[in-house]
Amino acid sequence: MRVFESVAEYRAWRKLVGAERIGFVPTMGALHIGHQSLLERSVADNDVTVLSIYVNPTQFDNADDLNKYPDTLAQDLELAESLGVDVVIKPTYEQMYADDFRYLVDETHFSKELCGAHRDGHFTGVLTIVMKLLNLVKPHSAYFGEKDYQQLKLIRDMVAAFFMDVEIVGCPTVREPSGLAFSSRNLNLNAIGRKLAPSIYREISSDKSDSEVIAALTFEGFAVDYCETRYGRRFVAARVGEGAEEVRLIDNVPVTNVSAGN
Repeated sequence: MRVFESVAEYRAWRKLVGAERIGFVPTMGALHIGHQSLLERSVADNDVTVLSIYVNPTQFDNADDLNKYPDTLAQDLELAESLGVDVVIKPTYEQMYADDFRYLVDETHFSKELCGAHRDGHFTGVLTIVMKLLNLVKPHSAYFGEKDYQQLKLIRDMVAAFFMDVEIVGCPTVREPSGLAFSSRNLNLNAIGRKLAPSIYREISSDKSDSEVIAALTFEGFAVDYCETRYGRRFVAARVGEGAEEVRLIDNVPVTNVSAGN
């Protein structure tokens, strides 16, 4: 497995790859079983798999959230190699944003809803870094988890809108036995948060209305940012814990015949 910290060195390597089919999994590190499923899918589908590890500051609306994002680089590289990943790129901010974020990708509709309504500028940062990474890596396929379904849809729409020659592959959410979706942020949950967190999946998978789910989660001790049903899915974001120990969790499930119940 090759690890590139230099964008220029990766680009030189990419020119040598030729016609081999390349799969790409972009991450911010702190790899878990969900990421593992994406990497396994890419390895199975492609001749070469590229993994990026880059904690992207432009998608964080809260500096404290950025500062406490988990860093497990040594374990991440070990896992990647064990799964058959061929290349890891881990560039710096100066390389990815040589323009100091003067140029950006801004979607004007769906990115302003759900998580976008509660995290100002989040999806502008996400879409900008994903476009940069896709242009850098030049993969045939890129793999994203359905846990971040709003992100997945926005990336698919961006790729279509800009005629980008890459297939965006959505992969099913991987869950713990309790139903809790695997997330890098789970590492920040304290004992109480760990106990409460599985309630999110249980409630959004029920036949309750959106407003009833909000009421149930609030009663259990969550601060709910939203619970809304659209595009045939129910989306939720809820915070658990207080102060420095607060963790924001998101999830979504496919649903039928569920009303907002306002």
